[in-house]
Amino acid sequence: MKPGTEAVDKQLDRSLKQLHLSMVKSCYRDEAALARRESLSYESYLNELIHRECEHRRHNRIARYLRESKLPAEKNLTSFDRSRLPAKVNAVVPVLLEGSFLARHENVLAFGNPGSGKTHLLCAIARELIEQGRRILFIPCSLLVQRLLVAKRDLELHKLINKLGCYDAIVIDDIGYIQHSRDEMEVLFTLLADRYERASVMLTSNLPFSQWEKIFKDPMTTAAAIDRLVHHSIILELNVESYRLTAARGKTSDQSDTPPEPGAGEEKAPDHKTP
Repeated sequence: MKPGTEAVDKQLDRSLKQLHLSMVKSCYRDEAALARRESLSYESYLNELIHRECEHRRHNRIARYLRESKLPAEKNLTSFDRSRLPAKVNAVVPVLLEGSFLARHENVLAFGNPGSGKTHLLCAIARELIEQGRRILFIPCSLLVQRLLVAKRDLELHKLINKLGCYDAIVIDDIGYIQHSRDEMEVLFTLLADRYERASVMLTSNLPFSQWEKIFKDPMTTAAAIDRLVHHSIILELNVESYRLTAARGKTSDQSDTPPEPGAGEEKAPDHKTP
């Protein structure tokens, strides 16, 4: 080590710590040694350091986004069977994975019977978008309306809605699955109206639009909510059989096809012992 190098390293370590350049701090010595061996230019050395710092921050940012998203870990693209999707829906999935609908503030509305894979599909898409650096929140509709009601009671509804505005998309799961009061649906409508043409909503529902008056309790509110959601939207209709029912049938079929063990079902011959 040349005279003065140790003092320079100590000063550099302090400066990098102050600037929160943790990856540069941890690797600049090794990269400097490599640069000397390969006679790299100063610019190439600096470029490699900055690139590694950017990748480190991107990795940490995505990990943070995944934690805050509250997405179910098991509902990802790898575990989703796309062969069960209707052809029209399957054709749209690559477009959704590309993520341009978020820039256009479009909504994704998934309808279908329980067990059709609505939640799994939207969660899988959301997870891939987070890997691209998007901020997304997954929340069941029942929990969302309760949080909005509490915020309204505490005179902080506007504050909460502004906080939710930082997400590129909110995945609202199972709207209409549980019947809510008029007050609960009013705060939900307030959120939907606030995000209209400003940020995306991704939601799942067992109820078609024709039955949404059961959700919002009022014809005019129902019409206004549907109008805002549908105006800029991609609608996915998953009219397929429940994957849980399909799996159960397959399991039953496997069990019925299993050959009996040798001797199964035969009466055991009585023992005839000699007195």
